[in-house]
Amino acid sequence: MNLAQKLISSHLVTGAMKPGEEIAISIDQTLTQDATGTMAYLEFEAMGIPKVKTKLSVSYVDHNTLQTGFENADDHRFLQTIAGKRGIYFSKPGNGISHQVHLERFARPGQTLLGSDSHTPNAGALGMLAIGAGGLSVATAMAGEAFWMVMPRILNVKLTGELRPGAGAKDVILEVLRQLSVKGGVGSIIEYSGDGLKRLTVPERATITNMGAETGATTSVFPSDEQTKAFLKAQQREADWQELGPDPDAEYDDVMDIALDKIEPLIAAPSSPDNIRTVKDMAGTPVKQVCIGSCVNSSFADIMLAAMILRENSVHPDVNLAISPGSRQVLLMITENGALADLISAGARVLECACGPCIGMGQSPPTGAVSLRTFNRNFPGRSGTPDDKVYLCSPATAAVSAIKGVITDPREFPEQPAIGLPEKFMVDDSMIIPPSDDPEKVTVERGPNIKPLPVKGKLDRSLKASVILKVQDNITTDDIMPAGARILSLRSNIPAISEYVFSRIDPAFPVRAKASASGVILGGANYGQGSSREHAALAPMYLGIRIVLAKSFARIHRDNLINFGILPLTIAPEVYDALEQDSEIEFPYIAKEIKELSEVTFTDIKTGNTYTAEHNLTPRQKDIILAGGLLNHIKRKKVESSPLRF
Repeated sequence: MNLAQKLISSHLVTGAMKPGEEIAISIDQTLTQDATGTMAYLEFEAMGIPKVKTKLSVSYVDHNTLQTGFENADDHRFLQTIAGKRGIYFSKPGNGISHQVHLERFARPGQTLLGSDSHTPNAGALGMLAIGAGGLSVATAMAGEAFWMVMPRILNVKLTGELRPGAGAKDVILEVLRQLSVKGGVGSIIEYSGDGLKRLTVPERATITNMGAETGATTSVFPSDEQTKAFLKAQQREADWQELGPDPDAEYDDVMDIALDKIEPLIAAPSSPDNIRTVKDMAGTPVKQVCIGSCVNSSFADIMLAAMILRENSVHPDVNLAISPGSRQVLLMITENGALADLISAGARVLECACGPCIGMGQSPPTGAVSLRTFNRNFPGRSGTPDDKVYLCSPATAAVSAIKGVITDPREFPEQPAIGLPEKFMVDDSMIIPPSDDPEKVTVERGPNIKPLPVKGKLDRSLKASVILKVQDNITTDDIMPAGARILSLRSNIPAISEYVFSRIDPAFPVRAKASASGVILGGANYGQGSSREHAALAPMYLGIRIVLAKSFARIHRDNLINFGILPLTIAPEVYDALEQDSEIEFPYIAKEIKELSEVTFTDIKTGNTYTAEHNLTPRQKDIILAGGLLNHIKRKKVESSPLRF
């Protein structure tokens, strides 16, 4: 077997490991972050289970750290108190970004991790099967339920040779994106192998597995080898190490070969992570802002590389440079060794250890200006500036360009410092709060912004609905449910946050959806790519959206739609072309067809034309849709399994 198959088979609960077959796996660890966590724990509470049943669950605060009102602070109190009561570790604000901290302190080779954040595959750098999902899926995993997914294909990316000076791990994943695109990994696990692995450290591997999410892949994974052992030893966790890798004769569904010595500095131009150019071709483009950080490039090695390039240099007068260390560990270490002083002396603005600018939480770039970022996404408007021009690049490219004031090939820098692993990382877990020894004494604190979880009823036998909105290909969850300081603070208040659904594309969408009470969204290919935020399904459900018709769906968002009782239906391009916004359509036998067939029929009431759409639902997913969502499905199963009482 290959490594991905070994990890799945060791956790397989039910199903056959054949691509396209639905399987269920047990989950060892979960993580949440504060933008998704509040709702996930409300969902967990709704299941009536007193304590998590995983080996480890961690709640992080790293997204909503800007406290301009009571909402975020109240959510943080809720998260800390419910963690103490329900057996969950709590990482306080300022301790760092979930994926960076989890890699440092908790990720373990051979285990499974389910996280309510799409970049959870970051932990695949340690030989872990780490998958991003919606908050409700994570809540059910904390309740001891298996995680269901369609068995992915396994794509082997063979890395050979050694990176040349100026090229880094970010350039490797940008090359993968260049070849695969933002939808080329859908339905796949990317497994890395080859002699090139010997020289890639765990932080470098994490950069690659983290941004594998941008291909649409289920996850990405590296073997657990001597590099893994060295990292865990430096983190004083050597006992967590075990050797894991594919069998010598392992087979894969597809293979991609990448020669590391052929990789040159790359950059993703606006406004998609797969819009790849060489830095050399973009050289000379004026830059107004540079941001180094986010969960993909904020490790000790990344920040040290930037600091060494900036040492005895100055940020260009026209550039604002912001640095976000990924964790308190990183910040403590660069403080102790003097690198922090180098950054400050060069003219950098040092931000807190949080996601920050990556999710539009501060540092929005100027109007019409180029912002060069080491982040993982550059979707339109994600930065907080509507007409943003965000480029994605490596820390080396970012640091050199900050000095020059224009996009600059880092190979022009006279000295290319080599940053390896330190012999020992500083370990201080004092900002990670363990669950209470007396959970019955803990009172869960709920602020006024925390509203009850909305639920819907079971699916009707027939359905008449209006097409509320027609959108193009590659609609992101940022398009559906935007981030940013104003909106993120409403994550625990569905009635309030629903007023912002599709606000960047069509501000009148919420009004029309509520007026219809039974709405359809018409989407193009790869609908719902990007973040795992389940609010992009939950808020539309609250507004009355019943169905999404699309050419194809991103994996996590499709799962989230099903979880909240919204039916995802796949249509042919000609059907998409035939329907318009405001079309009235009727599904005369929708419940019966979902039960008995693989497709449903519907009629455009105005033209009288009848069309078909595939639902591709597994038997379990059919039951969830018919019940009106996963929570209703779970409650019904509990009732059916309970003994009769007289």
